[in-house]
Amino acid sequence: MRTTRFASLLLACTLSAPAFAGGGPLGIDHRLHYDNSGIWKRSNQTALMYGTILAVGGGALAFGDQDKLGDTLWRSVDAMVISGVGAQALKYTFQRERPSQTSDPNQWFKGVHAQSFPSGEVTAITAAVTPFIVNYGHDHPAVYALALLPAYDAVARMKVHGHWQTDVLAGAALGAGVGIWAAHRQSPLIIGWLPGGFQVGFVHHFK
Repeated sequence: MRTTRFASLLLACTLSAPAFAGGGPLGIDHRLHYDNSGIWKRSNQTALMYGTILAVGGGALAFGDQDKLGDTLWRSVDAMVISGVGAQALKYTFQRERPSQTSDPNQWFKGVHAQSFPSGEVTAITAAVTPFIVNYGHDHPAVYALALLPAYDAVARMKVHGHWQTDVLAGAALGAGVGIWAAHRQSPLIIGWLPGGFQVGFVHHFK
């Protein structure tokens, strides 16, 4: 129920831009009006991406795996890393040209320079927030607002002609799927590969 609500919210926000008949695998892909200003500026997208990496990675190292917050952060690390590898593999497989490279959304298998499908940034940000929504959403509904972060990035990537509609939807689906998987594991995956000190974290080391 919680994950269904999250998925519905993310999908609704992602598709909030005006929709017109287009191409691509779902027939919805089309160029949005180019806008690299205001909240849609590419620099804002980059800040969100690196801010997410810093917050999740830094938080995981700081808190370790000694409480629910630290455990959730490590699950977000798992989700970001694994979905990121998956997204990059899909990019190399499908080799789709971006809207900045072509006006035709049906340009697939065009070489390694074409890496539109899926959106790696939307994948990563969705993967980062999903474990928090799964773990905290039921008791703290305001946490569902985190879905607005990947939704914003999805629209912003389309605004600057970085991705097609199905690119960001696929990225959101991949990130959410891996995030749900990571949230429901018995324990975080990557922390199990690291020295035991990482389970404690810097905050607990200095208490």
